[in-house]
Amino acid sequence: MQLWPIGEASALDRVNDFLDNKAVDYSKNRNDPILNGTSRISPYLALGIISSKRCILEGLKKNNFELSSGNIGITKWIDEIVWREFYRNITYSFPKVSKGQPFQDYTKNIEWIFNEDHLNAWKQGNTGFPLIDAAMRQLIHEGWMHNRLRMVVAMFFTKNMLHDWRLGEAYFMQNLIDGDFASNNGGWQWSSSTGTDAAPYFRIFNPVTQSKNFDKEGLFIKKYVPELQDLDKSVIHDPPVEHRKYCNYPLQILDLKESRVRAIEVFNKAKNT
Repeated sequence: MQLWPIGEASALDRVNDFLDNKAVDYSKNRNDPILNGTSRISPYLALGIISSKRCILEGLKKNNFELSSGNIGITKWIDEIVWREFYRNITYSFPKVSKGQPFQDYTKNIEWIFNEDHLNAWKQGNTGFPLIDAAMRQLIHEGWMHNRLRMVVAMFFTKNMLHDWRLGEAYFMQNLIDGDFASNNGGWQWSSSTGTDAAPYFRIFNPVTQSKNFDKEGLFIKKYVPELQDLDKSVIHDPPVEHRKYCNYPLQILDLKESRVRAIEVFNKAKNT
């Protein structure tokens, strides 16, 4: 199966199919990774096969040229396209972010750590956190990852693992079929609380909670972490030790509560330096 057929005609077909059949429920379905509820137009945008302007125009036409008074699904989709352009404008207006520098200057003082075993576990999808591992394995196998999961794995990497966001940013660019410098940089700096309009540094997604909220039945996890496919939804988000041993699934590489406290302390120290 071709995930992304080439050419402008294919890109337009995808946009129109999304607007005709999925956009009405976009606001409701866009955060569920197992549903094909997003447009998946990002590779075409990244390669210049279709423009943001064209996507917005098609969306407006479908929405009778209305925004807040139109369909909220289409309006939300247009908002997401505009976010893409916002990050492109940031790279133009603040060239330092194109040179490996954080937008928030105080975050230069953050004392990142480096654990090669943890880094490799994250890359390979063997962290012991099912949603994180499913997302990273999707990246490996498909060269793409759902946007909600990009935020979750990036925040886990930079807050819980306390690894430098630039390492994760580079790994994503090496593996994403829709790799776009501005969007990728903006996303990583948002998740790591180093960028413009970033998530507050004390806001740290809990991957287990995110899993329960956005993959309630565990279907996404079962698709990409097949060793867990026989587990019930009541345990799949955070399998007990005995289930992990039976499924040959790794233990968690870190403690979520302890790593959260550590991250907040490190960011506090950097801000007060």
